[in-house]
Amino acid sequence: MAAQLRALITGITGQDGSYLAELLLQKGYEVTGMVRRSSTVNFERIRHIQDRVELISGDLLDEVSMIGILREARPAEVYNLAAQSFVQTSWSQPVFTGEVTGLGVTRMLDAIRIVDPEIRFYQASSSEMFGKVQAVPQNESTSFYPRSPYGVAKVYGHWITVNYRESYGLHASSGILFNHESPRRGLEFVTRKITNSVARIKMGLDSELRLGNLEARRDWGFAGDYVTAMWLMLQQSEPGDYVVSTGETHSVREFCEAAFGRVGLDYAKYVVQDPRFMRPAEVDLLVGDAGKAKSVLGWEPTVTFTELAAMMVDADMSLLKGS
Repeated sequence: MAAQLRALITGITGQDGSYLAELLLQKGYEVTGMVRRSSTVNFERIRHIQDRVELISGDLLDEVSMIGILREARPAEVYNLAAQSFVQTSWSQPVFTGEVTGLGVTRMLDAIRIVDPEIRFYQASSSEMFGKVQAVPQNESTSFYPRSPYGVAKVYGHWITVNYRESYGLHASSGILFNHESPRRGLEFVTRKITNSVARIKMGLDSELRLGNLEARRDWGFAGDYVTAMWLMLQQSEPGDYVVSTGETHSVREFCEAAFGRVGLDYAKYVVQDPRFMRPAEVDLLVGDAGKAKSVLGWEPTVTFTELAAMMVDADMSLLKGS
């Protein structure tokens, strides 16, 4: 029985990896996390559970290391969350983004095919694949039209997952996750950049917040909710692709309003639009239809937009007070 409860998470030190590791530990799994052997690995997000997970070094750029990890860890489930995941960075590092975020998926799938085709595989697909949206809201059958090297790489990762599922009979599923945030979000992401600035401005450490397009609209949910959907996908008898979203869309401006409002400030007095933060090609409107996830997986989000902004601001206020 124990063999069924072993999971491998690539990208375990990231936002989603840390929440997923917590969830799997609660469910009695043995959890192995893959980390790159680099000088900048940050264990902050998993420090509270680090003694309960096994960390193993490997790299999505190196298929031999994938094969070695699978043979050593013998997981029943693999969650591929590792990627070059910053849209902005993908413009300045398009080839690297393609290697990790796109081809990295193929290397892992191929390693599974070679070592143990019974392993169940989860691929972290992204709403950025929809890009210049072809339909509103977006669901599993909406055409992709990515607008960044990151989005393009995610489309490749998504379709190679479908291809290996159909070609080799792998239990390989993709979660097309819309934006999901939390207090563990990196400071590179706009939501966390906003909530961190709100805390700094409230405490007199900063006087303004510079942002790009305030009208870009996103479907924002809580990362802790979204990792449950990942797990549910791998518990199904048949693999498949699922949109995971709240079904609501809000602008960056609305997020600013909610976040500044949490500490009693008017965002309009502090937010400055800066052309340096505009993307070469913008994704204007993302909003997902998670009807399939609800009907097949029984999944629904539990945290509202306002609660999410409040949770992140409160966490950043505590963090600053603590330091």
